[in-house]
Amino acid sequence: MSLFFVIIKIGDYMKSCLVLEGGALRGIYTAGVIDYLLEKDISFDTVVGVSAGALFGCNYISKQRGRALRYNLKYRHDKNYMGFYSFITTGNIMNEKFCFDDLVNKLDKFDYDTFKNNKTNFYAVVSNLETGKAEYKKITDMTKKDQIEYLRASGSMPIISKIVNINGNKYLDGGMADSIPVDWALKGYDKVVVVSTRAIEYRKKKSPIWPYKLVYRKYPKFIDTVKKRWIDYNNTQDELVKLEKENKIFVIRPSYSTGISRLEKDLNKIQEQYDLGYNDMKKCFKDMKKYLDK
Repeated sequence: MSLFFVIIKIGDYMKSCLVLEGGALRGIYTAGVIDYLLEKDISFDTVVGVSAGALFGCNYISKQRGRALRYNLKYRHDKNYMGFYSFITTGNIMNEKFCFDDLVNKLDKFDYDTFKNNKTNFYAVVSNLETGKAEYKKITDMTKKDQIEYLRASGSMPIISKIVNINGNKYLDGGMADSIPVDWALKGYDKVVVVSTRAIEYRKKKSPIWPYKLVYRKYPKFIDTVKKRWIDYNNTQDELVKLEKENKIFVIRPSYSTGISRLEKDLNKIQEQYDLGYNDMKKCFKDMKKYLDK
């Protein structure tokens, strides 16, 4: 009798996935969302992050509530963190040594042990320049060089970041090939919660392709991906609205636009964007729980 009960419970188990969109400092919205989830001790079977979604999302796995906001407010104006000085001196808009050594190992230490021991699966999305396609890399140990490189590649914005070479493959920002991996999540999970960093009405506009043709002329498939990115992104946003109406996913998105930029320097706007994420999650928490528990 007890064995039958266990089988029934296992069969009824619903696998869950949290999808985190990127957007550079716009992604501090996500930090507010996941900090509220940490406060309520909510976990998922899997978390998949894109670009800033991965960079901020790893703090959810290490259970370091408030860390992403804290170091952005403290170091945003440090010339070695992010900006023009870093770009002209290193070729990366985000300084590799500062962000992936000094910050995580000295200035605001990352909890490697908690991350490694967390049972939640964590994936970072990267864009392969040779194929032009997205790859979903499982990150299990942030002390391993290749795994931290996948995380760095996920947040390496084209044009203003160097190509990241890992095991003979070349990668950049995961958002170029799959900005919001909801389709990937739906293939393996019953319950999917998406954190979008754009308001529901936002749609991308077509942007000039010539800079990419100039810089990435050796990677025609990547250029093809960039050409149709605005179309793919808008189709995904339309899909989110449709799937949410059908109760197949749950979406958390900004209730209004703060006007924050990708490389925002105004600390008040960064704080506002974080607070918006925290408060939006707080307001829809009961509805999300109902969706997950149903």
